[in-house]
Amino acid sequence: QVQLVESGGGLVQAGGSLRLSCDVSGSRVSVNVMGWYRQAPGKERELVAHITGIGNTFYANSVKGRFTISRDNAKNTVYLQMNSLKPADTAVYYCNRLTSPFNWGQGTQVTVSS
Repeated sequence: QVQLVESGGGLVQAGGSLRLSCDVSGSRVSVNVMGWYRQAPGKERELVAHITGIGNTFYANSVKGRFTISRDNAKNTVYLQMNSLKPADTAVYYCNRLTSPFNWGQGTQVTVSS
């Protein structure tokens, strides 16, 4: 069974940075299109970034130029480097496969204060 464990969230001031990690067990990140999602209170979960099997990356307009998705195949981990954070980035962040998602992990809370 695939497990997703997100970590790295926290409280940061606007303009700050955080690096999120998603440790995946039970499936190789290198063969999946993996994405980072976020869900703010009262809002739908949204996809903010994803990385394909060959390493192409895509970003939502709201995070383009500020967030970077990457992965370490040896560690089977997906990362999200978040810079120039804004209060609007406050949400619980999750990772998952884009198609046929695995069971969702617990997510990691990111809170950006103004």
